[in-house]
Formats: sequence, C-alpha cells, structure tokens
Amino acid sequence: MEGSTSSSRSRLTTFIAVFVALFAAGRATPQVPLVLWSSDSLPPLASVTAGHITSNDQLSAYLTSAFGSASHTVLLFLQDKLSKDDFTVFGGVFGNKQDNAFKNLEAALHSSSSSVTLPALEWSDSSAIPTLLQEKLGVSPLLVDADTLSQLSINTSVSNLLLINLPYCTGLYKLCKEVLQNNDEIIGKVLSIMKAKDVPYTAIYTGLQPSRVISEASVLNQPVGRSLLQAAAPVVNPPIMFNQSEGPCIMLWAQNLNVSLSSTSEWIDLASQTPSLTGSTCNGSNSLLVLSYAAGYTLRFAMTQRFYPVSARNWFSLDSVQLQVNGSTASFIGRRGIYAPAEYSFHCQSVTSFQDALLLPNTTDQPQWRLNFVNFQIQGFGLTNGANFSYASDCAGFFTAGIWMGLLTSLLMLLIFVYGLHMIMQLNTMDRFDDPKGPSISVPQSE
Repeated sequence: MEGSTSSSRSRLTTFIAVFVALFAAGRATPQVPLVLWSSDSLPPLASVTAGHITSNDQLSAYLTSAFGSASHTVLLFLQDKLSKDDFTVFGGVFGNKQDNAFKNLEAALHSSSSSVTLPALEWSDSSAIPTLLQEKLGVSPLLVDADTLSQLSINTSVSNLLLINLPYCTGLYKLCKEVLQNNDEIIGKVLSIMKAKDVPYTAIYTGLQPSRVISEASVLNQPVGRSLLQAAAPVVNPPIMFNQSEGPCIMLWAQNLNVSLSSTSEWIDLASQTPSLTGSTCNGSNSLLVLSYAAGYTLRFAMTQRFYPVSARNWFSLDSVQLQVNGSTASFIGRRGIYAPAEYSFHCQSVTSFQDALLLPNTTDQPQWRLNFVNFQIQGFGLTNGANFSYASDCAGFFTAGIWMGLLTSLLMLLIFVYGLHMIMQLNTMDRFDDPKGPSISVPQSE
C-alpha cells in the first residue's frame, strides 16, 4: 500500500512538472494576429479555445482547403510589426468607436462573404507567411501599392499574390495611432480598387513580426552558464518592381537608400518606406523608375540601352539619378562604372556621390545633397526571370586594390628569397688548411 501511494505521488509530481514546463514554453512563444476575409466564400474554421496558439501546420492545412486547385487573387497586407494588443489599444474596443484606427478593416470584415480571425498565430520567421502563400499559390509575390494596382491588369485565370507593405510606428502613442490610421486608409483604397476592377479576391492582414512581447520564458527553462545567442535574422524587403501589361520591366533592390540634404545633416533611409511608382516608364531603349515617398522625397533612375559594335551586344547604363525634395532638384550623372550587359542586372556594394563616387553632381551650383546606396542592384531591361534579378554584373573588378597589394608584396618577398638563395649558393670553402705540427703554408708573392 505504501509503495502504491509513493508511485501515485511520483506520477502526480511528474505530471505537474511537465504541465508547468509546457505552460511556460507556451507563454514564451512569439505570436502575431492574422485576419483573413474574402469576397467569395471561405471554408469554416473550427472554433478555438481561449489562449490557443495556432501553429503554422494548422494554418497551412487551412490554406490548402481554402485555396484548393482553382486560381485565386490574394492581397497580402504585411505590416512591419503587429500584435493583438494593437487592436485592443487602437481599435476602439471599449465603446470609443470614434477612436477606432481600423475602420476600413472593420467595414471590410462586415461586408465580406466570410472571414477568419486568428488572434494568436505562432511566429517563427519574418518570411513564414509570404513563403507559405507562395507555396500554396505557386507564384512569387508581386510588390504593389495603391497607385500601381490601379494601373495593373490582373489576369484572373491564374493565381496572383499581391504584396502591400505597411509601416509600423516607433515611439509615441499618437504617432502609432496615426501610422495605423494611414495603413487602414491604404487598405480601404486597395479594396476599393479591387471592387472597381470587379476582381474576386482573398485578403490577409498580418505582421512580419510581433510588435510587443508580453511575457518571457520562465527562468527555470533558461540554460545555466554561458551560451551563444543566435542573431535575429534581418527583415529583407522584396525588390521594387515596376510592371506593364507585358509583365515586369524594371527591378530595384537596396539594403539602404540613404539621402542627406547637407554634409552635416543626418542620413534618411528611404529603403524602409514604401514608395509610389507613378510616372515610371519603360520601353526597348529607355527606362525611367520614379520612386515617390510620402515624406516628400522623389528618386528618379534614368537608364538607356545601346548596341555597341565592338562587343556586338546591347549594354544598359544608369545615366542619371535625380533627387527632388520640396520643389528643389539635384541631378547626379552615372559614371562609366554603372553599366552591364542588357540581359544582366547591375550590382554594387556601395554607390555614393561623395567618396569613390559613381554618381557625380550634374552642376556645381546645385544643392549640396548626398546619396549613399548600400548593396544596390538594378535592372531596367531583359527581365526574363519573373520576380528575380538576372545574373549580376558587379562593379568591383577582379583585381581590387587589396589583391594588387598582396600580389606585389608576395613578389617582393619572392625576389628577396631568390637573391638570398643565390648569394648562399655562391659561397666557396677553402681547399687547404694550416697544420700546426707541419710546416706552414707558403704562398709565393712573385706569382
């Protein structure tokens, strides 16, 4: 009897320990909300209990049943950060409907045929949702905005994945509310365009990563002693793509698009913002990419394609980059280093206008503005890989300054070694030596 009681207590203790461990691990799981609605019908989703975290496998299974084998047009509103607390704080859930920052989103959910809300979706990686949708639809995401979408011709006979990036605030409560209200207006404008086009769609609103971490893992689960921490994977935005009726014709991607209005002012990174592509054009010989930002900045990239008889092939070059701010304009001419074969893309780790400049000011009396593009890649012609760049022609030659320094230093050391070896081989030893017990060596002086 005593043994049975001890065994029961042991099992109970083990169960409690496992339950506490699972509860602590569940609390530490990062989560993002996901809202899905459609102009058509969606399959029903089984109701979940309070506090349930939907796994990626469960979402994948639901999307498989939702999309099936037919073609679908999916609008992915992907915000930089999002948590369910954003809906609680800025959604007017306590009766303050006038303070609701998601009016267009709420109206879309009410007017849609069916909708699904996942308050807590397991978050593992910033690219998980786009990758999952790309796998289910079998197409690559196409980055668009409201202006580009209004001019885009959508083929409903095939699946389409349209990606709309939305920013997130960093700072004050008022600023966060304004950013979310602007995002909600963009959602409403995009949905109005889709309604005007009479194109059936399925829309998804979620975040790249959580905006708030409410709780952390228990201290009991933390390793004791030193441990290496894995660096968080950086968020990589898709390339900017300008499309015409035939398909994409201009692509640009950069880790940073830094601009500065003086030699002492701070750098402003435009790559973190979503631009409008209104005014962009392209044809067989000229391409113009216009990036207009809400902050008042406009970048224009002008490219041309020419045939060169010496190489018997077409080459494209970035002729100029124009920066316009508040009515003032500064132009920068691309040097001969910014070129590539017409069927290639151009890549350079650093494209600047002030140090080892590839972009030179057009005139000396223009504003002293500066450009600094980091990890810059552009292609204005010959886009045959869909949403991917062609082979990149890099601006760095094979024999860089470091390689030349290494080669010259190695050659100098080799010459010193050969000279020393030659001198050692010229040494000769004496063929006769004095014997202290015998007569001394006599060297005649007359000879």
